Amino acid sequence: MPRIRAATIEEHHEMVWADLTTALRHLLLERDYDSITLGHIAARAGLARNTLYNYAKDKRALVLELARRASRPLAARVAAIAETSSEPAATRLREIVDVVLTASTNHDMALMFLPNAASLVAELQSGPANPFTAVVAEVEKVVRDGVTSGEFGGVEDVGLVVELLSGAITAGATRVSRDPSTLAATARAAQHIVLASLTR
Repeated sequence: MPRIRAATIEEHHEMVWADLTTALRHLLLERDYDSITLGHIAARAGLARNTLYNYAKDKRALVLELARRASRPLAARVAAIAETSSEPAATRLREIVDVVLTASTNHDMALMFLPNAASLVAELQSGPANPFTAVVAEVEKVVRDGVTSGEFGGVEDVGLVVELLSGAITAGATRVSRDPSTLAATARAAQHIVLASLTR
């Protein structure tokens, strides 16, 4: 039976998840995602491979769970901003852009933006299984609020517009995750691009 490293089972599991995140991050700095196996991850995290199966049945399941865990605080923060309907939509979008880019400085979130992580991101298919779907839905809600209030104009397909703007934010997040000192400048530029695309 594996040794418990914390006062409770729950704390032990949290420590193991943190180790798995760190292991995958280090491996992605060394090699392409497709060449990484569960065995590599287990060894780097200091786990027996059989123990790793208690956390995920395969690499895709492990990546999805790591992404869910990393994105949970971000999704909650974005939802809270989106629900502040007393604020103008533009103000809420500015804040959401800042929150998303700031989140990319978090080591757990940075997994998505490492140079060798393209296939990892591809594993996060669109739809409810993607942990970032909730974030996109909240942004769409804010854009619709802005269209309804007249703040935003010329938006015929909210989903498409948000998808296109997500590309700009992803590019910004990639930049910030590689060099956190660029956060402020990147956030300003991203906010400008988003709002210039939506305002009349």
